[in-house]
Amino acid sequence: MRRIRVLIVDDAVVIRRLLGDVLAGDPAIEVVGAAPNGRIALAKIPQVNPDLITLDIEMPDMSGLETLAEIRRTYPTLPVIMFSTLTERGASSTLEALALGATDYVTKPANVGSVAAAMQAVREQLIPKIKAFCATAVGLPRPTTARIASPVASRMAMVTGRTRTAEALLIGVSTGGPNALSVLLPALPKDLPVPVLIVQHMPPVFTRLLAERLQAKSGFPVREAIAGARIEPGCAWVAPGDHHMTLERDALGVKIALGQGPPENSCRPAVDVLFRSAAAVYGAGTLAVVLTGMGQDGLRGCQDVHAAGGQIVVQDQATSVVWGMPGAVADAGLAEKILPLAELAGEIVRRLRAARAPDRAVVGEPQRTVGRP
Repeated sequence: MRRIRVLIVDDAVVIRRLLGDVLAGDPAIEVVGAAPNGRIALAKIPQVNPDLITLDIEMPDMSGLETLAEIRRTYPTLPVIMFSTLTERGASSTLEALALGATDYVTKPANVGSVAAAMQAVREQLIPKIKAFCATAVGLPRPTTARIASPVASRMAMVTGRTRTAEALLIGVSTGGPNALSVLLPALPKDLPVPVLIVQHMPPVFTRLLAERLQAKSGFPVREAIAGARIEPGCAWVAPGDHHMTLERDALGVKIALGQGPPENSCRPAVDVLFRSAAAVYGAGTLAVVLTGMGQDGLRGCQDVHAAGGQIVVQDQATSVVWGMPGAVADAGLAEKILPLAELAGEIVRRLRAARAPDRAVVGEPQRTVGRP
């Protein structure tokens, strides 16, 4: 197994050195070059033949976005990780980069107090992504998930004999999420009969701008969630960065609660937190969808949805940027359907409509949809 070849592109000498030191410390990675701007980077790519590029967004002469556009013309599948700032401008540019074909992004460390802390912050964000995106190229195996026993018979016994009318659509997503959401949400009907709750792993500011972009593309309102907001059909809420999103039912209906409890799966917001909460509120009325993403966030939450009699659908490996989160749910036998991204909206609509038809559910295997003609 050979090492992963990385080209670093950043106009700041300090950042190039920091990234080089961080990556050089991992025996699976080799820094094969560094460039202070986009033009030099474009010239170096055929010389050093990288497996992946880290690309600064704000650079003189040729910006990261301009450089990315040129890379994609010639190297459409070469993984590119943008190096972004935790600012509104940085967040906006990052979302634009993802729309232009960037594979993912990491944020530059801010207010960490020391070089060692900055290096650790970058190491934790960047190295797992490099290995995930280059696993196939260098022969790294995909992380596997221990299969969870799936009590199909007992679950279907709960469901058979009563209509599983979906009351809420939950979406959990991470790496590759902004683009996946920009495909899925606009394909859903404007008169969606349920509310949509979304957890996308992103920091503050990024989630607000993501909601605004999705709102512009979708046929229904998409908002960054606020504490106390009453959820209603045909509207979507995105969990704000650095806050877990949960649901609470009271005499007036269901409302959103936000909190800064401990991260789960190293994430805040975490998909598990939302799914667990929704399963407690909606029970068998929960429809959970897990899209592309690294790690296993959403797996335990799907166990709760499964136990409550809810429905679970995941994105397939071929159309996922990283088949970590959906793969973990599929490997555990919890997914009723595993579908390409382009087919998920149709499946969601079919399930929402079928659930409102007379119930003729039958016992089936975990990968099989509970049918309702």
